[in-house]
Amino acid sequence: MSPDIEDRLAAKVPETLASLLGIDPADLAIQRAGRAGIDFELSAGGRVFLVDFKRSTSAAAVAAAARRLRDEAVRRSLDVVPVLAVPYMGDVGRRVCQETGVSWIDLSGNASIVAPGLRVMVEGRPNLYRTRGRPVNLFAPKSSRLTRWLLMHPEESFTQRQIARATGMTEGFVSRIASRLEEQGYLARDEGRGVRAKDPGLLLDAWQEGYRFSEHTVHRGHVAARSGDALTRVVCDVLSEQRVEHAATGLAAAWMYTQFAAFRVATVYVPVDPPIAVLERLGYRDDPRGANLWLVVPNDAGVFQGAAKKNGVQCVHAVQAYVDLKDHPERAAEAAAQLRTEVLHWRRVGLGGLT
Repeated sequence: MSPDIEDRLAAKVPETLASLLGIDPADLAIQRAGRAGIDFELSAGGRVFLVDFKRSTSAAAVAAAARRLRDEAVRRSLDVVPVLAVPYMGDVGRRVCQETGVSWIDLSGNASIVAPGLRVMVEGRPNLYRTRGRPVNLFAPKSSRLTRWLLMHPEESFTQRQIARATGMTEGFVSRIASRLEEQGYLARDEGRGVRAKDPGLLLDAWQEGYRFSEHTVHRGHVAARSGDALTRVVCDVLSEQRVEHAATGLAAAWMYTQFAAFRVATVYVPVDPPIAVLERLGYRDDPRGANLWLVVPNDAGVFQGAAKKNGVQCVHAVQAYVDLKDHPERAAEAAAQLRTEVLHWRRVGLGGLT
């Protein structure tokens, strides 16, 4: 985005705020601030709004800006209302602002402005500032190998060559993705130019936000079993006997890691469409509606990265299980929260990373 375009977008902030507050823009006293982290001081109805506009809607940029706004508001007084403005606020950014105690608006007309005696909540308005063409997806199936590797080792730094060798990618590809993640504020470099996740919890949130489990090939069927746990063990035993690479994920993996949230639907990754011999051995029948078994062919083999035995069952790494739970049924949200707390030890949003 060019400086001219950014300036034109920033100029829309006062009018957008006035509209959300239900006042005439002429009644809003506007002062352009010259300090880093504050673009406007807007006064209306006896309140002062400290507003910072960010063109980037990446979770890392939003988190950094929200922290600066919060700190400036605390330094100034309790009478000011810190407000972060962006073209469009994503789900992770909304959660970050809520956890930070910072209000937000977007130029698409959504908002969460909370102050003593004031509450403005607007949701559901579409993103009016989508970029033309296909945007770069830092968390595309192959690209996410880099994110997964760093989240599997959150306290370590790696050279791009080490990451390339560990993940089966070329050094050039790793370099491009790492540079883009660094530009968005997700990675940090040490003195030896090694990279690490700057805030693992925030990076995980950003990956999960753009992740779509439905983009894998999912075979939904039914196998007679008394419980999800029993089903998972039978399926993995048969796959082992047939020497088929596999790893449980979703609710099944969360159960093996934490023993939390009994489940019905077992989900297991396999590298290719399940062989007929496996399906016959299981007594499997296609049944999308009554399915209790999802056999999933991943869109990238990276999902098997870090897979290991947990409670006697081969499971994906906890970070992969966590993002997979996003699109699962039953008590998936609760299971994900438990997995994050007990195994990953990270806060819900990026406000400090490792706890």
